[in-house]
Amino acid sequence: MVRIFPVNELQAAASLSAHAELPAFAIEQCEKHGCDAHVIVVRDSVLVARASLWWSRAPAMSGERPGIVGYFAAVDEAAAKELLEAACNELKHRGCSICVGPMDGNTWRRYRLVTERGSEPTFFLEPDNPDEWPGFFEAANFAPLATYFSAMNSDLTVEDPRVARATERLETDGVGLRPLQSEDFVEELRRIYTVSRTAFQENFLYSPIEEAEFLAQYEPIRAHVVPELVILAEQAGEPVGFVFSIPDLAQAKRGERVDTVILKTVAVMPGRRCAGLGNVLVSRCQQAARTLGFRRVIHALMHESNNSLNLSARYAKSFRRYILYARKLPG
Repeated sequence: MVRIFPVNELQAAASLSAHAELPAFAIEQCEKHGCDAHVIVVRDSVLVARASLWWSRAPAMSGERPGIVGYFAAVDEAAAKELLEAACNELKHRGCSICVGPMDGNTWRRYRLVTERGSEPTFFLEPDNPDEWPGFFEAANFAPLATYFSAMNSDLTVEDPRVARATERLETDGVGLRPLQSEDFVEELRRIYTVSRTAFQENFLYSPIEEAEFLAQYEPIRAHVVPELVILAEQAGEPVGFVFSIPDLAQAKRGERVDTVILKTVAVMPGRRCAGLGNVLVSRCQQAARTLGFRRVIHALMHESNNSLNLSARYAKSFRRYILYARKLPG
């Protein structure tokens, strides 16, 4: 049985008994993140699949009116197909032309699925999923919409020959680099947010979020941030770029020495004045990691057509792939 709960009835969905294999979920997240509805599949009085839907505040997509499926989970293919069929029908009824997922509302939150796992274990802050889930989407007639990868640099002595020239030109233009000042963590994040909301606005499926939500995303990892691994670029006192990296704390959970850094985000203000700054920031981050005694850097979760691909191609080798799926909805 499929049930759809409008946003004002989400708490009713939380009262249902869930299958033991269904990942834990707090329905309050849906309310907080402004979903429009929640879809569930119940079998023998037990919840076996769930997802949240967004249509009124979905990210923009050229030539389409997208609807979003997020907070997806299902215990088997049959439950997933029933869930995704109901989701697509609801989104079509709401005027959407395409269903995109899994995405928890927008690309600032968790989205896409691991499709090629490789031999490296899951790294800190990496979204993960059961290996069967991509097949669930494909069985429900979803096809890849966008592909992503993570890559590993295991030789931090490698230098991009373009960096020295770019550094000299940027210094001449008054662009300076400095590490994050941990005593002013919140203000530093506000400077990073200023760059992010401009640098990413042309990215695929971009949608803005409020500063408060951006700050809240980083608060849980505040104690783990190493200032030397977060580098800000400034010109005339204004932020023009940054790179945000953090140690791979998943290694510590596995009882291993933490010898890897995750290069999570690099962003640069658009325009010729910052040309080459992304390469410089990546290089400086890897130098800092090496100085601190780290051995490897993961270039995490990059869109295959993004500029970040060019930034990491000289350094790193792909080891994991991800897919964001979509299904066209009939008119």
